[in-house]
Amino acid sequence: MAKTAWIFSYKLKKHITQEQFIQQTQKLHDEIISQAKGFLSWEHYLQGDTWTDFVLWETEEDAQNATIIGKGKAVTEAFYACIQMNTCRALISQLVKKY
Repeated sequence: MAKTAWIFSYKLKKHITQEQFIQQTQKLHDEIISQAKGFLSWEHYLQGDTWTDFVLWETEEDAQNATIIGKGKAVTEAFYACIQMNTCRALISQLVKKY
């Protein structure tokens, strides 16, 4: 089975602190994402004011299915309310080779 990654980059809304955002991310992770079939890990990276997330899944099917698991849930809406959605870029990419 090949690993698949969600790769997101985005900026936070001006009034959201890093601490507030990490709290919302932790809730989303604990209540939704980590419970999804095939979830492996979620990492945040930060360069300046641009965040990049790598969320790893066991399979491409798991990654695709997980795109809708939090839909309509308050914890998901609270997470996305922190993000400037017009800055968000997303990819779902399958692992080819790891060195």
